[in-house]
Amino acid sequence: MTYSGQVTVGGPADVHELKDLMITKIAVGPMDNNAYLLRCRATDEQLLIDAANDAETLLGMIGDDGIASVVTTHQHGDHWQALAAVVEATGARTYAGRDDAPGIPVPTDVPVDDGDTIRVGHVELTARRLVGHTPGSIALVYDDPHGHPHVFTGDCLFPGGVGNTRKDPEAFASLIHDVETKIFVLPDETWVYPGHGNDTSLGAERPHLPEWHARGW
Repeated sequence: MTYSGQVTVGGPADVHELKDLMITKIAVGPMDNNAYLLRCRATDEQLLIDAANDAETLLGMIGDDGIASVVTTHQHGDHWQALAAVVEATGARTYAGRDDAPGIPVPTDVPVDDGDTIRVGHVELTARRLVGHTPGSIALVYDDPHGHPHVFTGDCLFPGGVGNTRKDPEAFASLIHDVETKIFVLPDETWVYPGHGNDTSLGAERPHLPEWHARGW
């Protein structure tokens, strides 16, 4: 089956099969949040990105193998509604950006800084701190040795623009700077998995950067 990245709440998950990593995407909750389950194909270790909502659905996706870790991309409540239940059920380690961890009601086992490595089995993800949507949002970059990079952007980059900065010019300037200097340095083929909605690629979004600057959001 060809992966499309188009999922709906209550509908089936979509699976992106890479050589070393399987990425399962599902939509949950009233704000149509995306959650991503990453599985190392060599070790079967699993990592969840954003236990956003509907713990029952997330645990069903995780299955009997459990997860070793769960990463929360940022402190906004719609991204951690199921975190306590998922951690209680799986015993997973929790990761979050150091500056957002105090805003997440489930303790963060591993505070994450820009450039830190998070592993799932043999697969390495690089964390990039993106400031503006929140003080400590993190994106996770998987630089696939067999193909192009893949990046999980939380609410910092979507099809059509960066994340909400609440009409704060300083926050917008910070976020678009960080997105340009830490994410758009990757090649056009880079696949983008956002916190809500459909996937995109950096190549599809790059031509619109001047428009985003001009409009200020």
